Amino acid sequence: MKRRVGILISGRGSNMTALIDHAAQPDYPAEIALVVANRADAAGLSAAAQRGIATQVIASRDFGANRAAHEAALDAALRAAGCEFLCLAGYMRLLTPWLVQRWSGRMINIHPSLLPVFPGLDTHQRALAAGVKIHGCTVHLVTDGMDAGPILAQAAVPVLPHDNESTLAARVLVQEHLLYPAALAALITGMSVPAPAESGLVNPCISG
Repeated sequence: MKRRVGILISGRGSNMTALIDHAAQPDYPAEIALVVANRADAAGLSAAAQRGIATQVIASRDFGANRAAHEAALDAALRAAGCEFLCLAGYMRLLTPWLVQRWSGRMINIHPSLLPVFPGLDTHQRALAAGVKIHGCTVHLVTDGMDAGPILAQAAVPVLPHDNESTLAARVLVQEHLLYPAALAALITGMSVPAPAESGLVNPCISG
């Protein structure tokens, strides 16, 4: 039986689309039950609806500074949809410890760097400025610390001599779209993450 998964987005949700497309495969262990956006203008809403996925807007601006009330509404919507796991896909809000604990061990995020280096924003720019030769992306469990949860899997890409922020970001995004669905499936099944042929997978494992 497929496990029901919710996705939180704030924008276009390209990783959301990758998850939905993989979940449409008969042998994938999850189905996407609900996509929730905290912005009514999030482009990912229409992309999800076009694929037959239920969507909902729970606008953070409607709750003002009351983060607790906003997250309670998110949690209620996800549970009403029967979601068992939760994926963040470009969700641009820090979560409170309350919501993190409610979904502890069942909420994951993808970050565009090889954590623990370059947590937070502007990762590609910072990688180029640091002169690193290897960059990539990380899927991790969400904890109270920003981008600090246990690492589930990572995929690496080379930083090429003439890379700029856009070219490096595009190369990493290709790996994000492969890694995120693989890591979600591995979390659900308890299996290790298989390395795609075109990926340099750094840490293909589930943290226990």
